[in-house]
Amino acid sequence: MSLFVPKFDETVLVRDAEAEVVGGDPVAVKLLADSSAGGGALSTVRVTLAEGADGAKPHVHHHSAEMFYLLDGAADVLSGDDVVTAERGDLIIVPPDRPHAFAAVPGASADLLIVITPGVERFEYFRHLQRIRLGQAAPESLLDVQELYDNHFLHSEAWEKRRG
Repeated sequence: MSLFVPKFDETVLVRDAEAEVVGGDPVAVKLLADSSAGGGALSTVRVTLAEGADGAKPHVHHHSAEMFYLLDGAADVLSGDDVVTAERGDLIIVPPDRPHAFAAVPGASADLLIVITPGVERFEYFRHLQRIRLGQAAPESLLDVQELYDNHFLHSEAWEKRRG
């Protein structure tokens, strides 16, 4: 087991009112701390999903674990071949190389704090997703940046069965 020791000297403080928000209804991503802010220790975003909205399609991270903490609402979370429903106060940590996805459950919204560790510079990834939503970039353009953001999409029978 290796120990990653982040290198930064100052306390990181992100004021809620000053954080950039990408998107809106049905999916809003509040960019809290990118990897460079905390010396590579983590990347943190807050994702707010409208009722039944998809958060992320099935994917893996080869170099990072991902933590989901439900601040409010309910979310379906894929981890491997299991789909669980997480509710307010629940925590899920997905290890590297494990397929995962998340979405608000039908009929409910979800508010999630998401942390990736060690961190990956991901703010530009969420801005890229917004450009795709706005029609300013092609969906296929995500394939060109999978390595850069350590975000590799895949198919999941379990997710398809649960989410349709």
